[in-house]
Amino acid sequence: MEEINVNVGNDIGVVKITEDVVSIIAGLAAVDVEGVASMSGGFAGGIAEALGMKNLSKGVKVEVGEKEALINLYIIVEYGVRIPEVAWNIQEKVKNSVENMTGLTVTEVNIHVQGINMAKETKKEMADINVQEEKREEVEEK
Repeated sequence: MEEINVNVGNDIGVVKITEDVVSIIAGLAAVDVEGVASMSGGFAGGIAEALGMKNLSKGVKVEVGEKEALINLYIIVEYGVRIPEVAWNIQEKVKNSVENMTGLTVTEVNIHVQGINMAKETKKEMADINVQEEKREEVEEK
């Protein structure tokens, strides 16, 4: 776990923040944006979740310099959302959260859309199909 130094701007000392902390802040900010279904953590993340472990930095990769951070987020969006709008909202929220909490300057927040969660839409479609079948059966019975 690499440490980064963030200057507090006075003679008191230095604040040390790990890259993992920046990743967690970015990940929590991203999943808080409407339209984000989840973060995409790949195969290892899926195994950890299956074992009941939470990975708060799942789907987040950061590169941190002395006073700046570059963030890559790998996300899954909800079906039906406007992806560019969701991505912009994520970029704004993550940038503001990381800068406010760490004092780092966020130079980039890159969004990588890895998939679409269709669970809600699929359930709605199945419900619509069931209603249509029930109506058809009622008509056939008459």
